[in-house]
Amino acid sequence: MSTFKEMGLNPEILSAIEELGYVNPTKIQELAIPKILESKQDLIAFAQTGTGKTAAFSLPVLNQIDTSKKGIKCIVLSPTRELGLQITADIETYSKNIPGFKVVAVYGGADITSQIRKIERGCDIVVGTPGRTLDLIKRNRLNLEGVEFLVLDEADEMLSMGFAEDLDAILANTPAEKQTLLFSATMPPDMVKLSKKYMTDPVEISAGSKQEANLNVTHQYYKINNRDRYPALKRAVDFAPDIYGIIFCRTRAETKEVAERLAEDGYNTDALHGDLSQAQRDYVMGRFRSRQLQLLVATDVAARGLDVNELTHVLNFKLPDEDAVYVHRSGRTGRAGNEGYSISLLTAKEEGRLRYLERKIGRKFEKVDIPNGQEICQKQLFSLIDNIKETEIANSHIESFLPQIFEMFEDMTKEEVIKKIVSTEFNKFLEYYRDAPDLNKTSDRRERDRNRDRDDRRGDDRRDRGDRRDRGERRERPEHKTASNMTRYFINQGKKDGFSPKLLMGMINSHLGGATPEIGQIEIMKMFSFFEMESGHTADLQRAAKQMEFNGREISIEESSPKPKGGGRDRGERKDRGGDRGGYRGGRDSGGRDGGGYRGGSRERSGGSHGAKRRTRR
Repeated sequence: MSTFKEMGLNPEILSAIEELGYVNPTKIQELAIPKILESKQDLIAFAQTGTGKTAAFSLPVLNQIDTSKKGIKCIVLSPTRELGLQITADIETYSKNIPGFKVVAVYGGADITSQIRKIERGCDIVVGTPGRTLDLIKRNRLNLEGVEFLVLDEADEMLSMGFAEDLDAILANTPAEKQTLLFSATMPPDMVKLSKKYMTDPVEISAGSKQEANLNVTHQYYKINNRDRYPALKRAVDFAPDIYGIIFCRTRAETKEVAERLAEDGYNTDALHGDLSQAQRDYVMGRFRSRQLQLLVATDVAARGLDVNELTHVLNFKLPDEDAVYVHRSGRTGRAGNEGYSISLLTAKEEGRLRYLERKIGRKFEKVDIPNGQEICQKQLFSLIDNIKETEIANSHIESFLPQIFEMFEDMTKEEVIKKIVSTEFNKFLEYYRDAPDLNKTSDRRERDRNRDRDDRRGDDRRDRGDRRDRGERRERPEHKTASNMTRYFINQGKKDGFSPKLLMGMINSHLGGATPEIGQIEIMKMFSFFEMESGHTADLQRAAKQMEFNGREISIEESSPKPKGGGRDRGERKDRGGDRGGYRGGRDSGGRDGGGYRGGSRERSGGSHGAKRRTRR
């Protein structure tokens, strides 16, 4: 492996990175830096997050910038404010020994006037988000005519966030003669189009395949029953006493609910989603980076640009729809040479997707058992003992109290003292997991029950068809079921939203935890829809609706009155629709149990509170 000294970087840059302890480049740095230094050819570089991409493009660009020339020499575009600020901070560090060099960050959610003043004072590199960059161009405050380097960092993320038109407009304002450097973890079709339109004969380099997941990450999954999803999540967290991770959810509603339940159960956690203001987002991110939060519950969009190297775990409450999104999720851990875990919670129906995902990302998923109560208690107990052993003794503060302390313990043996200390710290946790069910057996049993019920239904249906044939009767079609067997529902999605019967049935099938109720007539209106479904599933359906989102809107499903004879619309059908949905948390029965069947609401709360104390002290 070569060293940075052997790459021909300027002494000013070498002295700065040597202070950081940089000696040998990462794989992407080793590939990219010489290419950018030796050639003006456009470059497409594939590498996962956390592999040193910022240094891979900024060091060779800094090496070639002439600070005596006026104007902006390089524009770096990033998908989020957080990543942009991180890139800016890194560039400032690498360039601190270069006389007269300036870098400016521009992004939304901050005072644009201040950013304009910094640009007008003169700078060599601008790091910006697409929206704010284009805004400054339209105001004639950002002139990119003299740009020599254009860098697109996390290009696939920018495209998936809907910045394609902004990128088109920005790139159209840059000169034809420049070097374009595109860095990405994956290569979606939109990025292929972008590269063909704005790059000239680009060379490709890769520190891994275009979809390949991080080598330092162990990919595991729990096979669960859908109603056990939250209890299984808690067990994954409790089985890793020193966990510092992100829990990924698919929707904002799901993110809020999971974060609220974890907070109520005593975990140091908060949510990151699209409903937060920039100030709220910065506050949550600040607490997470400083480890005041142990867990961050986030949507994929909200977590984009999050740059934290020490994460131990990524927990997938549900798998994302796109393979590239899973690559980005799992790439949040196992960074900077650290080991990490990506754990997914999958039902039997979702498990079938793994084989395809394994082929796409080039990694195997290991099926592991959901930890039982005894395994979790043992892991937590030994972690507590290790923490006690490693705690430094502040003699100067407690020395004067020791004689009294020893006197108080003189009638007890060493073994008894240890038992008392451990019990004081651990009794509530032990009580919480006492008699906790084996979720693996629960999941297997429920799957067997579903299969048996399905086979029984099929058998009954075959016998019923035989009886009807014997009587010369015709089978009744589902849409002609009587009202007593079907319930009619209202849903707040319609033709204007791009809603369709196929989408509705897909939502129901993927969120009802293995249940297969019959669906009757579906009516898609302009602004809303109605559908009929086998009676007896209203509670499950409304609970599932809290986990659904379509086109950025939360789903609302309510029982509706039966369709009037003649097909007319019910009077006042939409009156006061979509009212207050708050207050219902889902996943608990009337006894206060979580879906995992723990011994009761009061015990769960006491166990959660203990978890809060345990984590706060750590």
